[in-house]
Amino acid sequence: VEPRVIESVGESLADAFRASQPDLILTAEASGIPPALACATALDIPMVYAKKYLGTGDRYSFAREVTSPTKGVEYRVEVARRVLPPGLRIIIVDDFLARGRTAEALGEIAIEAGCELLGFGFAVEKCWQAGRERLTRHGWEVHSVVELESIEGSSVVIRDRG
Repeated sequence: VEPRVIESVGESLADAFRASQPDLILTAEASGIPPALACATALDIPMVYAKKYLGTGDRYSFAREVTSPTKGVEYRVEVARRVLPPGLRIIIVDDFLARGRTAEALGEIAIEAGCELLGFGFAVEKCWQAGRERLTRHGWEVHSVVELESIEGSSVVIRDRG
């Protein structure tokens, strides 16, 4: 983790959501923690991360099943019910937006908990994997610091936001 880069990502995402006055940031372990913590620090609000478990469990939590496209396994993302009281204004922050399955699961958890989901923030979005479309179909707002158009070999194309 490059601290100055993560700090900059956190500031950028905080700027995108500051006006909506969030109460809490939700992310998934483990790689989502650095950008979420940086954003939480910039907004001076708490951050909670969803734990990933293989298999099922008997815990008092909000949970969703997610299939990892990179690892090819199914896991559960869980958040303890005590940390998501109804009425919280939440943003979900993660490192990458690819297909959007984990982000969608966290969004569903926030809604089930009775929270107001203000939107999603990502450090990097892989635009060709349609994660944004998965999230915006729900009417959810999505912000990404960097939008990658494509990666081919050692060539990276960054989307021009015009």
